[in-house]
Amino acid sequence: MNYNGKKILITGGAGFIGSNLVKTITSRWPDAEICVLDAFVNGHFKNLIGYQGELIAGDLTDENILRQLKDRHFDVIFHQGAITDTTVSDQKKMIEVNTNSFSFLLDLASRNQASLVYASSAAVYGNSPSPNRVGKGEIPENVYGYSKYLMDEMTRLYLKKNPELQHSVTGLRYFNVYGPGEYYKGKMASMILQLALKMRRNIPPRLFKFGDQRRDFVFVDDIVQANLKAASAGFSGIFNVGSGVSRTFNEIVAILNEALGTDHYIEYFDNPYTFYQNNTCADIRETRDKLGYTPDYTLEKGIQKTVEWMQSAMKDADPIS
Repeated sequence: MNYNGKKILITGGAGFIGSNLVKTITSRWPDAEICVLDAFVNGHFKNLIGYQGELIAGDLTDENILRQLKDRHFDVIFHQGAITDTTVSDQKKMIEVNTNSFSFLLDLASRNQASLVYASSAAVYGNSPSPNRVGKGEIPENVYGYSKYLMDEMTRLYLKKNPELQHSVTGLRYFNVYGPGEYYKGKMASMILQLALKMRRNIPPRLFKFGDQRRDFVFVDDIVQANLKAASAGFSGIFNVGSGVSRTFNEIVAILNEALGTDHYIEYFDNPYTFYQNNTCADIRETRDKLGYTPDYTLEKGIQKTVEWMQSAMKDADPIS
């Protein structure tokens, strides 16, 4: 899709993934008309330095924001805004912000005949065995995962009731995303960034015994790629977005040592959590076959690019506590 001249709404546009999406679109299609909506909870203005488009501060639970957007026309909507802190236990707030407000965007997309791409999450799979497949093992273990599961169910029901939207609503279940721009996520930043910031300051990396837990780590540029391909796919669906490969935390430390030029030993400690995902891995066959998505970044390549960003843009950043 050529986004020049297109009117685009990006919710959560000052956040990690949203701001990377903003930067990619503005660099490739400078005549795109972008409107960023962000509540500035996880987002930060520094993620938008250089952005010259419209910026609205607020979220979709605010009636004033809904009135501002209700009669606006958008060709494409990228919905990245959400409470992303998986430790939030306020069930009412999580459902209100992540799930209930989503219905407004579904209606807005319907009225505009716009493409809507929204961020779902691998958290919908809970501790189900990997590889994780859409339609299998969807048993979330926390209210964050449940809020995303409900969004997927809302989408399925909405598409069933509104067949005219069968070409335009896509949910992307992100796995463990990392890369430039995530420093302001604080404690919810990826383990890759948290370990890198500490190791750079000569703080030994600490892992749960014995570092052999596995995750599907996906570089943020690949997430952006998936969003752009989903928006122009011409059909609806729910898809996993990961690397398709699970790697251990021990491997992360080894790759970071190489990229940082350090030689840290790992300090292991007991895992205090009774529930912990020991292995996540995205089955991305449908994502590859239907969306044409192929990850461009190996873990080694993605960590190297993250370290380069950290040592330039984040050169004075403290470790995340």
